[in-house]
Amino acid sequence: MAICAVYLVFVIAIVVDVGGRLRVAERTDAYAQEAARVGGQQLDQAAVLQGKGVKVKQEYVKQAANAYLGVYGLKAAQVDFSADGTVVTVTVESDFRPVLLGRFGERKVLGKGSATLVHGVEKAETD
Repeated sequence: MAICAVYLVFVIAIVVDVGGRLRVAERTDAYAQEAARVGGQQLDQAAVLQGKGVKVKQEYVKQAANAYLGVYGLKAAQVDFSADGTVVTVTVESDFRPVLLGRFGERKVLGKGSATLVHGVEKAETD
């Protein structure tokens, strides 16, 4: 009976902590997606006014993404851009500390989100 009780407690600890890790991963993905969306709104106004097309200003994207993530105590691990400057991808790294397994289950959790810049008056255009 004692062996079964120890085994049952261990299984419950694994289930609780794996569920917690999944929640952290989901939340990290959501933060990364929103950081990419916020970053994708940072247009290169000079390029637009010169007729060079609609694209993002890369240094402003990183600042905006980190400002958004800073509210949650996070920072962008990486910010990538497509060759044409219309897609922003943000990678966020957060820590997971398990409730019941202690240091045994500590992990880094990566979240990734991307946003595509669209524009248009009547409908979205992506050139």
